[in-house]
Amino acid sequence: MTKDIATPIRTQEIMAKHGLTFKKSLGQNFLIDPNILRKIVSQAGLTKDSAAIEIGPGIGALTEHLARDAGKVLAFEIDQRLLPVLADTLSPYDNVKVIHSDILKADVERAIHEELAGFDDIMVVANLPYYVTTPIILKLLLEKLPIRGMVVMLQKEVAERITAKPGTKAYGSLSIAIQYYTEADYAMTVPKSVFMPQPNVDSAVIRMIKRPEPIVNVIDEDFFFSVTRGSFVQRRKTILNNLQSAMPNGKAKKDLILQALDEAGIDPTRRGETLSIKEFGLLSDKLYPHFS
Repeated sequence: MTKDIATPIRTQEIMAKHGLTFKKSLGQNFLIDPNILRKIVSQAGLTKDSAAIEIGPGIGALTEHLARDAGKVLAFEIDQRLLPVLADTLSPYDNVKVIHSDILKADVERAIHEELAGFDDIMVVANLPYYVTTPIILKLLLEKLPIRGMVVMLQKEVAERITAKPGTKAYGSLSIAIQYYTEADYAMTVPKSVFMPQPNVDSAVIRMIKRPEPIVNVIDEDFFFSVTRGSFVQRRKTILNNLQSAMPNGKAKKDLILQALDEAGIDPTRRGETLSIKEFGLLSDKLYPHFS
């Protein structure tokens, strides 16, 4: 077994050897605790018949743990400076492919087809850069990729929002968007002390397993998401007031919004955070004929 990359001494050695500095603009915070990495990987349930997709491998700390458990690892790295570093640190592993690309611009489906053919079980496992966490997760879900799910580390506050239940302060349109497609669980909190350099906030790991079908069937997904977003524009306002502001010509169509709420069995004085995803699904279907 090779020495773990994720220790303070080894990380500093690698950085010094390659003349590297941390790039704040790319949200680079490298993990320096192998136990945390083992716990993250264990959440993914990988075997040698599985493949893992990693985003932002950095100097390879998480990548090597994935390479030990999975049949193949496909990693997307945006920072060109790190490509020779990864070639060096991951040289003991012949089952890792690093693609130099911004994940938000990458054709992930094509990469899966070309690099992971033959793997039926694919999980995304990543320590995501904080500043693009939500766009990355939504891209991977909306592109309907052939993945079982994701285990990702992200800012604790965002993790709480993604996994929040109705009636809580953290619950909102992001909770709904991700829970619509996945079963999302809060796996663990990760203290800032296990990173180099230390971020300003604590992190958390969440596991999102894709549902065979979305949690509700709706007439139009885009419309459903526009209704959920509109319902949280001003959290302290009622669902009626928010929808009047958010829907096209909503104030003039107040009676139609009230009618849709009545048909969906939803009290117009409730706030958006109290509605379940199923209630939002029913409401959006009742509103759809009037606003589509």
